Amino acid sequence: MARSVFLMLFAVATLLQGSMAQTRHVVGDFAGWTIPPRGAATYIAWVSGKTFVVGDTLMFNFTNGHHDVAKVTKSVYDTCNGGNTLFTIASSPAIVALNETGEQYYICTFGSHCSLGQKLTINVVSRASAIPSSAPQPSTSGSSPTPSTMLSPAPGPSTGPVTFTVGESLGWTVPTNGAAAYTSWASGKTFKAGDILVFNYRSNTHNVEEVRKENFDFCNSTSPLATYTTTPVRVTLNRSGAHFFICGVLGHCQGGQKLAINVTDNNSSATSSSPVATPPPAATAPPPSSPSSSLIPLPQNSEAASVGLVGGSATLLSLVLAFFC
Repeated sequence: MARSVFLMLFAVATLLQGSMAQTRHVVGDFAGWTIPPRGAATYIAWVSGKTFVVGDTLMFNFTNGHHDVAKVTKSVYDTCNGGNTLFTIASSPAIVALNETGEQYYICTFGSHCSLGQKLTINVVSRASAIPSSAPQPSTSGSSPTPSTMLSPAPGPSTGPVTFTVGESLGWTVPTNGAAAYTSWASGKTFKAGDILVFNYRSNTHNVEEVRKENFDFCNSTSPLATYTTTPVRVTLNRSGAHFFICGVLGHCQGGQKLAINVTDNNSSATSSSPVATPPPAATAPPPSSPSSSLIPLPQNSEAASVGLVGGSATLLSLVLAFFC
């Protein structure tokens, strides 16, 4: 009997341990770990709303030889003095285990990268303190949800020009995961004649060139259709059809700083405007495989599932103890 009780308790303990799911946070998501075009505000915005728990991990994706990850004290973080670090990781992807609670600080020690905004601060909490905030809060009034707690209806279709910020928080830069970053950004969007593209980047580091398809394919910036050098660049899409944009700085287009979109006229009923692609083969051929494998995988937040498993495991443990006691 004692052996059976021991085996049962061991199984429950194993289940409890497995239920403590860990979350891997990809720093900056698809923007990666780089000099952000909006400065330190980019990583502050990325941290906002996230919960970092002991046992979670951070993944820093960057180009080897161009960046690194250093954990530092607050004073070093504030002054961007990379000469005194707690540890430094020079190879990407850099995986950092969050094994203690409290404020943690990370910078890139290359040149002025930290001063330009390549720095991250997070607050790590214990799993016990994180569980209550993850659980749904019971209603105390018993009344129907107020409008502020209900989902807002989807906005109706816009009748005027739409302004698109290229890359959103990534901006216009050399992305860590190559051209897939801007292909992913454009996917599913509908661009119409009269809409506006905004390219945000740090002055004197990039430009925007509109080019022909053959120049786009081979990253050839010779004889562009138009060149823009003053940031932010605003380009009005004044014709329908394919539009191709690259950065003309040497090596940037080859690194993935290129964007292809298809623009429809205002009378078109098209609902999607993914980057231009070769038409699919005959109907008998299998559909092309998804390009999503080239993107940085985003973490799945498993905290809610962990709470449910912990609750179920605790109930099971109580029943076992009541039965054998």
